[in-house]
Amino acid sequence: MSGESRQQVLFRLMEEGYQVSPEAAELINCQCQSPDLAEHILSNLGDDVFVIDTQHLDLENFAGNSTNLAFSEIQSEFAATKSEPLFSDNPVDILSDITDSSTCVGEYMEFVQYFRNRYSRLSELIRGRVNARPLESLNRGRRSGTGEYGEISIIGMVSDIRSTANGHRLIQFEDPTGSFPVLFTTSEKDLFEQASHLVLDDVVGINGKLTNDGRLLIANKLVFPDVPNGCFRSAPSSGKAIFISDVHIGSTTFLDEQWEAFVAFLKGESPDEKLRELAKELRYLVVAGDIVDGVGIYPGQENELVIQDVYKQYEKAAEYFNQVPEHIKIIMCPGNHDAVRQAEPQPALPAHIREMFDDRIIFVGNPALVDLDGIYVLMYHGRSIDDFVASVPGVSYQDPAKAMVEMIKRRHLSPIYGSRVSIAPEKNDHFVIDRIPDILHCGHVHTVGVEQYRGVLLINSGTWQSQTEFQKRVNVVPTPAQVPVVDLCNFKTFLLQF
Repeated sequence: MSGESRQQVLFRLMEEGYQVSPEAAELINCQCQSPDLAEHILSNLGDDVFVIDTQHLDLENFAGNSTNLAFSEIQSEFAATKSEPLFSDNPVDILSDITDSSTCVGEYMEFVQYFRNRYSRLSELIRGRVNARPLESLNRGRRSGTGEYGEISIIGMVSDIRSTANGHRLIQFEDPTGSFPVLFTTSEKDLFEQASHLVLDDVVGINGKLTNDGRLLIANKLVFPDVPNGCFRSAPSSGKAIFISDVHIGSTTFLDEQWEAFVAFLKGESPDEKLRELAKELRYLVVAGDIVDGVGIYPGQENELVIQDVYKQYEKAAEYFNQVPEHIKIIMCPGNHDAVRQAEPQPALPAHIREMFDDRIIFVGNPALVDLDGIYVLMYHGRSIDDFVASVPGVSYQDPAKAMVEMIKRRHLSPIYGSRVSIAPEKNDHFVIDRIPDILHCGHVHTVGVEQYRGVLLINSGTWQSQTEFQKRVNVVPTPAQVPVVDLCNFKTFLLQF
């Protein structure tokens, strides 16, 4: 069968809403060229079939079948390799990463460049939906008495948030030309609720009317950068990816037995037959930071460490991760407990630590955007979730996916400057979400959360550490040793408990 005809058959099947497994595609490739092959396959599919596999093809009864290898022999060939992993080529392409490209030296102008870069990129995302004017034009019109008092729109960055005596919300916005106040009244309940989610340094669009004296804009619409509804970008891939974070090797609360059971699963050595079959489909292990517990991260930490030396912690981590089968690609970014600068964005782990791990393990910065065989995964350790919990109503540690929804709405991973997250003022704001990911993966808060938002799969992957003394004091209940597994064909996600 010619390559073109094979593609035509596969395209026809996908046109009808089906996905095709790699094994089924290989069998289709063995057929002679025939325009009837796609119709033959479609006529034999039940209503419950979403992914076409080898058992759905019925090629033995296909009249056009003139394969060089009999169908039964091909099936035997697949059966003979059934115990082996289904995928050996698992490409990874790093699309965005701060590593080796940091520009920050701490000068004043870097802060100016950082915020200008953020405003420029986020305002461009909003501009297609808001016919905005510069803030200076409002101030100029007010001073000259020639201002227009009809419906107007602006795009601004939040510089101050206050509540009035009447309970309204008065927010000061800035752009490169000036500053202007906007009032969100309690009479517009939905709009007021939206405005209550605004935090410092957000970039949004506002529509409203000026007061008679031209000194205040009364808002009637708020526009976040957000992503389009149903923004699936990628053609589906195949196989499975696993997402973990916050391993905290070296801590007295690290869950050794559960971790060993997890590694046994990855190696296809689980006592459960279904898990052994699932292990064959694994292609990627994505790790979102806090590989080790670190040293000196918080007062009294030395009393909660079983490994006191951070390099010994990484040696143990390397021992664990090097046991993962070679066909599973590991992509690893740092977190706030790792041995890199605390200010975000963080570069990848330093070379003398990376050398402890197998060469096949891919180290990236925090955050980083990676392409996993056509699937865009945005990795971010998630420290800004602390800021969202403190600043946005309804966001909590027990439901971290809500904080991740706020990130996607803003197209920004960490909007608040100068709060809980220490941010290095790079010339480019590496937290802006330019390319829409298929999957946003965070950690940090030690609780599992999975949610779909406008076509983006949001995953917070929990921890491998039981409840710490600090978590007991602040009433944070972790969900340890729960592993989200994602089918890259359809983004369906399920949890494994170890």
